[in-house]
Amino acid sequence: MASFGDFWRYGVVKTVRKLRAAALSPVMAALSAGPVQSAYGVAMTPNWQDTTFRYCVFGTYGRDLSDLLLGQVDDFIFVDIGANQGLYSLIAAQNPHCQRIIAFEPVPATYARLAANVALNGGAQRTVLHQLAIAATVGEVQISVAADHTGTASLAGRDGSTGGASGGEKLSGGVTISTINAPLVDPLLAGKLPMFVKIDVEGLEAVVIAELAKTVSFSRVTAIFYEVDDRWTSAADIEAGLRAAGFARFAKYGRGHHYDVLATRY
Repeated sequence: MASFGDFWRYGVVKTVRKLRAAALSPVMAALSAGPVQSAYGVAMTPNWQDTTFRYCVFGTYGRDLSDLLLGQVDDFIFVDIGANQGLYSLIAAQNPHCQRIIAFEPVPATYARLAANVALNGGAQRTVLHQLAIAATVGEVQISVAADHTGTASLAGRDGSTGGASGGEKLSGGVTISTINAPLVDPLLAGKLPMFVKIDVEGLEAVVIAELAKTVSFSRVTAIFYEVDDRWTSAADIEAGLRAAGFARFAKYGRGHHYDVLATRY
């Protein structure tokens, strides 16, 4: 049973942040044309028509993952799968213990914003960007992207198609993206340092984790922060697979059918 604290943090506070973002975004868009300082302390190129951008600016996502990234006290590599415009890659770069950021974002227009935001915050030397999606197969596929909510782009096919937005967002049409699987992912993650992985791929989390688990590099993954939506994802199946791969602790962040999980080996 969810606690009152969870209800307050993920119900009341998050709802207020969403309402604040919706109310203030038109005002801020009219007043500023240049880079915007977000609630997370990183600058972002303006993209006011996009709900994901507005949530980044107003801190709607809360502090769970950002505090985890900033709280790492040993040297690590951050792997950002489904990086979107780069919020968490930019936050990770603020931690001097983050020696490298490896970010994956397949949608061309969103990738361009990711690259611009990395350059804007001076993190390009430590950041490697890949305009790719991790999937079970290698090739090119079509993905539908919501013009007003880039964070809903998905290959999961939960609406019965190859990919699509949920919740009635305005679609910008099919966009071609490139996918890679475990054999091609492995060399991109090569190194010696432990890896903290974030996965936000709108329903394809189980597939991405399965591909990562096939790589040699997976033994260096010490933490995975992944999104779960019980409407199209089996949290129990993901946890069972991770436990079989040596992960022992699972912490839930959020409430309701849509939440995040932090899996750690120790």
